[in-house]
Order: sequence, then C-alpha cells, then structure tokens
Amino acid sequence: MSQDKFDDPAEVDFSGGKRGRFFRADGVLVPPVYLELDVIHALQARAAKEGVSLDVLANQLLRQYLELAQS
Repeated sequence: MSQDKFDDPAEVDFSGGKRGRFFRADGVLVPPVYLELDVIHALQARAAKEGVSLDVLANQLLRQYLELAQS
C-alpha cells in the first residue's frame, strides 16, 4: 500500500495557503442532530410508509410540534 503525502501532518506544506480563502461572513452553521436508534427506526418506518425521505418527515414532524407548542 502506498503512503499518501497527507498521512503525516508534519509533511503537509501550507506555505502556498491563503488565510480566510473559504471564510464566508454570512455562512450558517448547521449543527448535526443525533437521534437515538429507536427514534430513527420508527421514523424510517413511517417515512417509508408515507413515501418520503427521513429528513422530509423529520422536518414535517418538528414543524408540527413547533406550531402546537406556540399555540
């Protein structure tokens, strides 16, 4: 197996790098959300039954909850 030149951080050359090249002041950080396994399984089953993706279903359910909580 060949050694990748990026395997050893001491060997990475950042001399041509530009600070802030990918920084975006208006960037939005979207933190990951970790669900417990039983919740994921229940949501996956319901999403499959409804013919939607897991993320679509989760967002629909959370929006419904937020509407109920605000009323």
